[in-house]
Amino acid sequence: MSTRLVDLIGATLDDFLADRGPAVSAIATELSPFVEYSSALLRGGKRFRALFCYWGWNAVGAGRDGFDPLETLEPPRDLASVVDVAAGLEIFHAAALVHDDIMDNSDTRRGMPAAHKRFATLHVDNGWTGSAAGFGGSGGLLLGDLLLGWSDELIERGLALLDSRKAANAARAEFNRMRTEVTAGQYLDILEERSWRSSPESEQLARAHRVLVYKSAKYSVEAPLAIGASMGGGSDEQLAALRAFGLPLGIAYQLRDDILGVFGDPDVTGKPAGDDLREGKRTVLIAIARADLPATAVRLLDELLGDPSLDGEQIRMLQRTLLDAGSVEKVERMIAHNVELARAALDGAPLDRAALLQLGHLADTVINRRS
Repeated sequence: MSTRLVDLIGATLDDFLADRGPAVSAIATELSPFVEYSSALLRGGKRFRALFCYWGWNAVGAGRDGFDPLETLEPPRDLASVVDVAAGLEIFHAAALVHDDIMDNSDTRRGMPAAHKRFATLHVDNGWTGSAAGFGGSGGLLLGDLLLGWSDELIERGLALLDSRKAANAARAEFNRMRTEVTAGQYLDILEERSWRSSPESEQLARAHRVLVYKSAKYSVEAPLAIGASMGGGSDEQLAALRAFGLPLGIAYQLRDDILGVFGDPDVTGKPAGDDLREGKRTVLIAIARADLPATAVRLLDELLGDPSLDGEQIRMLQRTLLDAGSVEKVERMIAHNVELARAALDGAPLDRAALLQLGHLADTVINRRS
């Protein structure tokens, strides 16, 4: 079912962009990159947020009648609603990635040039005046803003299909809360990269964990589950169980992402090896390492972290330092602990059994991923 659901969400995104494309191009042909770059970005990804939204909806019994997209071309009204909202979450995620890559000055995303780099290349290829980097950043910001608007359009379209206004309003409130939290988390992330020296050493881990929760954990798992469950008219008890599952799983998700940001295979992650080290990410992994390492090693780590010119040998040296300190092993234990908390939250929960099985499979996929 999940594979076919991903295809259905992909088709919804394709149709939505195909509908918006002519409207954008009608303004000016020079705007075609907005549609082209959006389509390229939205073709990739694992659709985790969309899937958690769907299974949150299903878990409260909303999808009990089932649906097989191979048997009918037209999904039932309620399912069409949740598919639209799930697809809207994917567009929101794409917008966040575009903005995040600008803030981090990342060159690549999903194995392709990041959106702001594409705009910069467009500037260079056409021999325009002024700064290519400045044009690229401005173009990327506007693309991210456009995607945010489009995500809201698609989510509103989906919520309008619901028969229950109470459910629609509850889901909208969850989405609005998610937008506030992830924006706050993004700011806290860039704040920590630049202000960490002014924070007491004893607070470094807690501050890194706070970034992890609000920038990623809630937005990646907990919020999509709550949005879907709210659309399905889930009870307070059902939503509480899904939140108790979603937050620790989201924490584990981001902890895995932090490890991949340092040790991931570029051919799999689509990002350069050690990219988080060059960007100076003050992650939980780095906070733990700074507490574990001797003072001389901490000084070297602090000196190199955030240097965009780090070469391959320096990256490998920092990787060995993190491994030898036992910091990676500690993060792996944190991942395992949070997965246990997530699974325990579903024991005896008043949720659909088949949906719980799928949530368990999704948890495995999230934690064991390599990109």
